Amino acid sequence: MSIRLRELIRAVRGCKTAQEERAVIAKECALIRTAFKDNLPAFRHRNVAKLLFIHMLGYPSHFGQMECLKLIASPSFPEKRIGYLALMLLLDERTEVLTLVTNSLKNDLHHESQYVVGLALTSVGNLATADMGRVLVSDVSCHLGSSNAHVRKKAALALIRILKRVPEFVEDHTSSIVMLLKDRFHGVLIAAIQLVADVLSLQADLSTKIIQIVPSLVKMLRNLLNLGYSPEHDVSGIADPFLQVKLLRVLAVFGKNDDGTSEAMNDILAQVVSNTETNRNAGNAILYECVRVIMTVKSESGLKLLAINILGRFLLNSDNNMRYVSSCEPHIFSSTNWSDVEAQSNH
Repeated sequence: MSIRLRELIRAVRGCKTAQEERAVIAKECALIRTAFKDNLPAFRHRNVAKLLFIHMLGYPSHFGQMECLKLIASPSFPEKRIGYLALMLLLDERTEVLTLVTNSLKNDLHHESQYVVGLALTSVGNLATADMGRVLVSDVSCHLGSSNAHVRKKAALALIRILKRVPEFVEDHTSSIVMLLKDRFHGVLIAAIQLVADVLSLQADLSTKIIQIVPSLVKMLRNLLNLGYSPEHDVSGIADPFLQVKLLRVLAVFGKNDDGTSEAMNDILAQVVSNTETNRNAGNAILYECVRVIMTVKSESGLKLLAINILGRFLLNSDNNMRYVSSCEPHIFSSTNWSDVEAQSNH
C-alpha cells in the first residue's frame, strides 16, 4: 500500500541526491499505478494528490489523467476538489481525454452547491476548447445573473475563455456583458471590464454598439476617486487601484478613434492625474495607465502636456522600475500632435 502525501513529501525532502529522489518517486509511482489498476476508490483522491506533488517536481504524471475524471464524477466535494485541481494541472486543451469531462462539467454547472459550481466554472475558464465552449456556453452564461457574486465573477471569467475560442458567440452576449457593469461588487466589475476589453479585441466594430456604456465607466471611475477610506478595497490609501487601471484601459479602447467619447473623458482623466498620490506604487500604476490613455485618445493638448510632464517625473525617479516602465512605451507618442502641445506649452 502506498504512503500518505505528507510522508511522501518528507521522504523526498530527506533525499540527499537527485538519484535518491528519483528512486523514491519511481517506487511511489509504481505503487500509485498499481492502486489505479486495482481500482481502489477509497484511496483514489490520496493517490491523485500525491501525483500532483510528483507533477510539481517535474516527473511524468500522465497516467493519472483518467483518475481525475473519476474524482470529478464523484458526489463527494473533497474528491471533486482534488479532481478539478488535478484536471487543471495535469491536462491542457490539447489532451484528448479532456472531451470526456464535458458532461461532468455540464452537470456540476447546475449543482446546488456554489462551491461545486465555482470549481466547474474555474475549470471552464482554464481549459475550455472550442467544442466544449459550444456545448457549455449557455450553462455558463446563465450564471451571469446568479445571486452569488462569487459565481457571477467566475462565470464572467469563464465566458472570456469561451468567447476567445468561439468568437461567433460574442454578439449573443453583448447585453449580458453590459448588465454586468451595473454590479456593486468590485470583483465582478473587474471581471466584467476585462470581458468588455477582450470582446472589443475580438470584434473591434462592436465598440460602436456598446459605446453607450462609456458614461457609466466614467461615473464608476469618478466614484472610485471620490470614495473615502474603504478597508475592503483600499491599497496603500488608494481605492481599488486594480479596478481603476482596468477602467482606464477599456476607456482607451473606446476613445481611440472617437472625438465625442474622448471629449467625454477629458474631465475624469484630469481628475485622475490631479488627485492620485505619487508616493505609492499603486498610485504610480494608475498615473502611468492614465498617461497611456491620454496619449491614445484624442484628448486636449493641455492634458497631453500634463501627461508628458508626468512621464518626465517618472524618468527622473530614483526607482529603476519607474524609469524602466516610462521608457518602454515610446509608441504612445506616435499619434501626438506635437505642434498643439508646443503651442499649449508656450502659452
